[in-house]
Amino acid sequence: MSKIKCAIIGSGNIGTDLMLKIIKTSSELELVAVIGIDPDSEGLNLAKKNNVLICDSGLKGFVDTKEYKDVEIFFDATSAGAHKIHHEIVTGDKKQMIDLTPAAIGPYCVPVVNLESNLDEGNVNLVTCGGQATIPMVSAVNSVSKVRYAEIVASVSSSSAGPGTRANIDEFTQTTALGLEKVGGAEKAKAIIILNPAEPPLLMRNTVFTLSDEVQEKEIVDSIKNMVKNVQSYVPGYRLKQEVQFERFGSNNPCRIPGIGEYEGIKTSIFLEVEGAGHYLPKYAGNLDIMTSAALGTAESLVRKKYN
Repeated sequence: MSKIKCAIIGSGNIGTDLMLKIIKTSSELELVAVIGIDPDSEGLNLAKKNNVLICDSGLKGFVDTKEYKDVEIFFDATSAGAHKIHHEIVTGDKKQMIDLTPAAIGPYCVPVVNLESNLDEGNVNLVTCGGQATIPMVSAVNSVSKVRYAEIVASVSSSSAGPGTRANIDEFTQTTALGLEKVGGAEKAKAIIILNPAEPPLLMRNTVFTLSDEVQEKEIVDSIKNMVKNVQSYVPGYRLKQEVQFERFGSNNPCRIPGIGEYEGIKTSIFLEVEGAGHYLPKYAGNLDIMTSAALGTAESLVRKKYN
């Protein structure tokens, strides 16, 4: 089977980690180029060392090269604002875009939840790292008990948060919350991100709270554990940090969410940890690893469906 040619837009932490994943692990993708705007960036220098073509004049500069026409799949690992321009260029030329920014232009995609329904889309949006980590858990609960409200807290090491991540905090929270609703199935949702300055750096931690209709606790636990195994198929470092916890609320003691309302039913508390594979950054950067792993898995599924 011939490999499908791809290119990465963005030479920061996420783009560089994705580059090494494709080079080291993919049997279906050929990385043609890494595109950036800083000729001195570590990502572009590392690409050059791996004999990958670099372009330091952005996507608009790469469009003018002979290699552009051969690229079928583009990964955007820049910023929400820049992605709007990249989206118009790439999809305008009928090429496939996989979006790792929180721009939320294309449909929200979390591979273990709704990949199959998005394989025909020209721009597949991978939500956010917090979304990739927590949406599967909300979906797992929702599959056995309707989720009325979901709230997640994603804590990542500040050492793994580059300038692109820091510039997109507002988009991160908004896009993650919408993903919890659109893909996870929650009626209402809220997302919070914490950049943890602890030294030594801590692994990515995610806390997921759901309020859902009454159901047997075992049904929720079994669904969650099954979903964890599914995520581990492409992110081996994804795991439950401790046992799932429950609390019940009835008409006499409803759960009150400020600014939202009162709920009856069962509260589920899920505690996750994500350890990265260490392809580029240290293993504490699980927030990067889960995004790049999801991007690679999505692209390879697209290759199998669209190009072979």
